[in-house]
Amino acid sequence: MTRRPSVLAGLIGAGIQASRTPALHEHEGAAQGLNYLYRLIDLDVLKLDSSALEELLTAAERMGFTGLNITFPCKQAILPLLDELSPEARGIGAVNTVLLKDGKRIGHNTDCLGFAEGFRRGLADVPRRQVVQMGAGGAGAAVAHALLGEGVAQLVIFDVEIARAQALVDNLNQHFAGAPARVGHDLEAAMAEADGLVNTTPMGMAKLPGMPVPKALLRSNLWVAEIVYFPLETELLREARALGCQTLNGGTMAVFQAVKAFELFSDVPADAQRMIEHFSSFQN
Repeated sequence: MTRRPSVLAGLIGAGIQASRTPALHEHEGAAQGLNYLYRLIDLDVLKLDSSALEELLTAAERMGFTGLNITFPCKQAILPLLDELSPEARGIGAVNTVLLKDGKRIGHNTDCLGFAEGFRRGLADVPRRQVVQMGAGGAGAAVAHALLGEGVAQLVIFDVEIARAQALVDNLNQHFAGAPARVGHDLEAAMAEADGLVNTTPMGMAKLPGMPVPKALLRSNLWVAEIVYFPLETELLREARALGCQTLNGGTMAVFQAVKAFELFSDVPADAQRMIEHFSSFQN
């Protein structure tokens, strides 16, 4: 009897019990005839913080993990602990996927591709003159690269840590001609001029309800994109839809970053449409 190829993968992050990533990976693995196990490594449950990353990586290597996905708040903290970075991860300055192979920890970023694919599918024809982005963390870095890659002319980035926003802006302006990114200081003024709003903060997650911008700053001719996918309809999206805004939820980014991560872990092409349909079958 031929033994099925095996993959042991996991997700490191805080407050991730509601994540749909394990089901996405395991369902696709089963469909591909793989013995595919995907485990949650929840810092909140383990009562740890990102300072435990080195210990967790070492443990994963010793236990034979094929690779790990990395989420909030570890996408940048993990960088010094890796042996190699893909060109995308190096350019973005954040990692959401680590391949453990031949004794090396190789960092990748599939968030950028994931958001770009969702944007092309859900907001293909929206104006892109000026966009406000909330958040400059690891996910924010990937989304910002995706937005500028998709033709946004001016990206205004707000973050509770001004230095973090400035570091991301400096990175973006090194990679894209014409200095298209700047740090935001006056949210009301920037929103008044914006064509679109993108939330890359955790605000809106089930464990962190609320909105990243005041409701009063939304208007009907604004498009709004979200990367939070649990719940799929955040308060931000609900309020935006009520005004008639074009919106994009976090589901497509979640699926397409998982498609690429699955392929890295398994070395097998994923069926993206099947993964989309499986994601859509989940109850929010």
